[in-house]
Amino acid sequence: MSDTLYLSLWYPNLRLAALADKLTAVLGAFAAHGGEPLVYSATVWPVNWSESPVFQQVYGRRVQPGADPAGERGAEPRLAVAEALELLHDDYAYEFQIGWSLWELETGGDMDARWVRAPRLVRVTGFGPLFDEGAYEADGHIRVDFGPDTPFLEEDLELDSVAARHVEENVRQLVELTTAVEKGSGATARLLWSELGESLAQRLAARLGTGN
Repeated sequence: MSDTLYLSLWYPNLRLAALADKLTAVLGAFAAHGGEPLVYSATVWPVNWSESPVFQQVYGRRVQPGADPAGERGAEPRLAVAEALELLHDDYAYEFQIGWSLWELETGGDMDARWVRAPRLVRVTGFGPLFDEGAYEADGHIRVDFGPDTPFLEEDLELDSVAARHVEENVRQLVELTTAVEKGSGATARLLWSELGESLAQRLAARLGTGN
């Protein structure tokens, strides 16, 4: 069963004014680890998730690699963060979306199934200390929502040597990104977790252990 994968990051004695630098560091780490350098969108949520956003800006996705750089769309992480955090409040949450590519099996049509690098939008959210009654204590000062964990397990596939190699590459990219994010932003604690509470590491070990 597919599950949603998250990374939570905590910082000691974090002041709200310092959240911008932490968010910028996290977003900036994606470009070196399979992600895009530009932010797709920014949204500011007041009080809790049931409220309507007080700010939302869609910058767009960057064009395909090799295209004219002048055609790139998106915002530099520091600029997107600065714009969103102009509305700096203890009970606000600041959500950014950024592209990240992983190996996925492409099927359908008349073509044979093949592995391709497919982009997905990852959500990076910074929490004010009072947002959703102190949600940061459980979710982290910053939470990264990677979306479904399917690319790291591919539980619906027969895991032959080719599939196992691509799954392993996805996992390695995830590990390298989480390590870079932790180090670059100065986090003192991190937790990779899922909605169902199951361990990705244990599921992966069982998957690869029976797939070859």
